[in-house]
Amino acid sequence: MLWQGSLFYVDTDNRELTMSKLDRRTFIQQAGVLSIMACLPASVLAEIISKTPPTSAFNADSTAEEVTEGLDLAGKTYAITGANSGLGYETMRVLCLRGAHVIGIARTMDKAEEACASVEGQATPAFLDLADFESVVNCASMIRAMDIPLDGLICNAGIMALPERELVNGVERQFAVNHLGHFILINQLMETVMSAPQGRFVILSSRAHGRAPEDGIQFDDLAFENQEYSSWATYGHSKLANALCSLELAQRLSGTTTTSNSVHPGVINTNLGRHMPWYMQWAGKLLGWTFMKTIEEGAATQTYVATSPGLVGVNGYYFVDCNPDPGQTPHMRDAAMASRLWQVSEDLTRDYLPVSAVTPA
Repeated sequence: MLWQGSLFYVDTDNRELTMSKLDRRTFIQQAGVLSIMACLPASVLAEIISKTPPTSAFNADSTAEEVTEGLDLAGKTYAITGANSGLGYETMRVLCLRGAHVIGIARTMDKAEEACASVEGQATPAFLDLADFESVVNCASMIRAMDIPLDGLICNAGIMALPERELVNGVERQFAVNHLGHFILINQLMETVMSAPQGRFVILSSRAHGRAPEDGIQFDDLAFENQEYSSWATYGHSKLANALCSLELAQRLSGTTTTSNSVHPGVINTNLGRHMPWYMQWAGKLLGWTFMKTIEEGAATQTYVATSPGLVGVNGYYFVDCNPDPGQTPHMRDAAMASRLWQVSEDLTRDYLPVSAVTPA
């Protein structure tokens, strides 16, 4: 087991101390966890340890290339939404570099073809518009027609902080695009991912889930018509939905070899922030180097969770900087809210789901 401290790593398997650079945030997090664990009964502690993912030596400074160094992904196939730019493109590039076949999904075929043609390795273009549910179904049909298992589906695409309230199929647009569009894709490709020996769903959430309304998912007002519109509250709402979708999916996959986990990539200056006020975009470009990750660093966690041999069977967690994290609010582990969200999402997208995926009314 590898414990990362403020100035060193403690490798309990090899009983060695290895000097490393200062990582204060990780040290504080792990010190807090250790202090809590020290107070638990031995029986409870043993149960927790048996279900907890291994602590990795990677951190906020790790890159997607670093977390996959030495991996041979030949023979594996991954699908990534938003593969034409930013984190999605970097994830596709690195997976191809390690020998994987990647289905790079963009909003138009032209964008997908251009992105796939620019990476070294085997990349197949596909397209969908997450706001157009029929196009999501068509994309999934194309992938299924390839008749190959998917070792991973990485739900990466999204929109953020729309300045004004917009509706898609009667619900707030960010909820529709970030959550419902991916919910359809997940269900359409469920059997394809489960047919892989150790298939993985990786769903991008965000620490912005902490900005969601205090009572969590707004089941009675998914259009945000009965409250003052906030671009960040609605974005946080959609990211909470992403995490809860992964949590419920993990529960449904329990007992299989397929897993689902959500991730926070970090704060990165990508085109996801194109709807932010000009002064915030300007500040990000001017001062971002002081607190933002690079795209290479931002892609690390989702790439790690999708490929790490150490995470085989790890299911239902939320990862930050390549390590499990409790999240910003208790809602992140609210199984009842996650279950209700899944049922509501089924009701909202029933016409676009496989018959086998729909819970009988």
